[in-house]
Amino acid sequence: MNDITTPFSRIGGEPAVRRLVKRFYELMDTLPEAYGIRKLHAADLSSAEEKLFMFLCGWLGGPQLYVEKFGHPKLRARHLPFPIGSDEAEQWMLCMRQAMDEVITDEGLRASLDKSLNDLAYHMRNRSEPLSS
Repeated sequence: MNDITTPFSRIGGEPAVRRLVKRFYELMDTLPEAYGIRKLHAADLSSAEEKLFMFLCGWLGGPQLYVEKFGHPKLRARHLPFPIGSDEAEQWMLCMRQAMDEVITDEGLRASLDKSLNDLAYHMRNRSEPLSS
């Protein structure tokens, strides 16, 4: 699909998605503020990086690489083994926002993706939040 209106095309196709995902995992691996989500991942991030790349390509309107290899993403089900709360969603978004700021030059696209990815990150929550006093 070469439709310039898809986020996949607007971001710059596979090379840009690859840069985005690579930077995302570099940030997750190095930012102290991301320790909560980093510890939920394997020591070697290469498998997670490849799966996120494949997922985002299709999610952004490009080739359905993830679906072709693994079937329907079933994101919530696949993330259920990991305790994900608001803190983890925020840490994930911290890394993704910084990666998007560095890789995506189109401000409108960045804002649109920020909202959609934030909604997705919060949809992954699967543990009760502590009651605030």
